[in-house]
Amino acid sequence: MSQPVRWGVLGAAKFAREFMARAIHEAEGAQLVALATSSVEKAAPFQAFCPGIEVFTDYDALLASDTVDAVYVPLPNHLHVEWAHKAMEAGKHVLVEKPIAMQASEIDGLIARRDATGLHCAEAYMIVHHPQWIRVRDLVAEGLIGDLVQVDVAFSYNNAADTGNIRNRADTGGGAAGDIGVYAFGCARFVTGKEPEAITSTRIVREAGVDVTTEITATFPGFAYHGYVSMRMAPYQEARFHGTKGVIVVKTPFNARVSGLAELEIRLADHVRTETFPAVNHYALQVENFCHTVREGATYPWDLENAKGTQAMIDAVFAADQGQ
Repeated sequence: MSQPVRWGVLGAAKFAREFMARAIHEAEGAQLVALATSSVEKAAPFQAFCPGIEVFTDYDALLASDTVDAVYVPLPNHLHVEWAHKAMEAGKHVLVEKPIAMQASEIDGLIARRDATGLHCAEAYMIVHHPQWIRVRDLVAEGLIGDLVQVDVAFSYNNAADTGNIRNRADTGGGAAGDIGVYAFGCARFVTGKEPEAITSTRIVREAGVDVTTEITATFPGFAYHGYVSMRMAPYQEARFHGTKGVIVVKTPFNARVSGLAELEIRLADHVRTETFPAVNHYALQVENFCHTVREGATYPWDLENAKGTQAMIDAVFAADQGQ
C-alpha cells in the first residue's frame, strides 16, 4: 500500500477547523501532519482531534518542512494566488479554497507553474466530488429530462451582522459572487460541460465595496440560465434543471449534511422519485480524489482550467454590470 499524502494547513480558519482539516484527518490516503498559525492558541481545536499535529508559527516554515507533501490554503481570497505559487515553489501540491483567484487571468500563472513543476494544484470546489452532482450530470447527459431548456440556481445566507467577516470586506476579496457564485454559476458548467455565450442581465447590490447580492440571467448553448447569490437573504439553496421531458431538483446542492439532506427530486411525466445520499462527505471525497491524483496520476474532477472557466463567468458578470 502506498504511503499517505502528508498534509499541512496554512492558517487556522474557522472553515478549516470545522470541515476541511477534519476531512483531511479522516480521508483515506491522507494524513494531517501540520498547521501554520500565528496564534498558537488557535491550534488547540486542531490538536483536539489530531493530537500529533505539528504547529508552525510561520507559513513559510511549514512550506519548507520535509514532513509535508501537500498544502491546503483556506486564507482570505486575495491571498490565494500568492500562497498557491509559494506552495508550488516549495515543491508542495496545493489545494486552494475557492475562489482560487480574483480574476480569471491570474489562474494562467498557476496553470503554467503546475505544468512546469508537475505538481497538483486545484481549487477546493467540493461539489463535483459529490455523487449527487455526478448523478445529475449523467442523467442530463443521457437525456432523462429531454433537451435541457432552463437552469435556475439560488444560494443565500445572511451575514449582515458580522461586519468584520472577510466576505464583507473589499480588502480581503469579499463578495457574494466570489464566495458562493462559484457554486451557483459553476454547477451549470459542470453538469452541462458548456460555457455561457452571454450574460444578458445583471442586478448587483453593493455594500462597502462588495457585492452582497448578485443576480444574473445568461444564455448557454441550448439553454437559458438564471441564478442569484446573496449574503443578505435568509439561508436557502436549490438548483433546478428543467428539460422538455422532466425536471431535476437538487434540494441541498452545496452544503449537503450541513444545511440539509443531499437529495434529488426527479419529476417525469408519469412519476416522481427521489434519490438520497445521506452519508456522503464531499470534503473527504475531495481530499481522497486529490490524493489519488498525487499518488497515482488519476484524473481530477475539477482542474485549474475548469476553475478558470467559472472565474471567467464571474468576471463577465461584473463586466456586464458595468456596461449597463
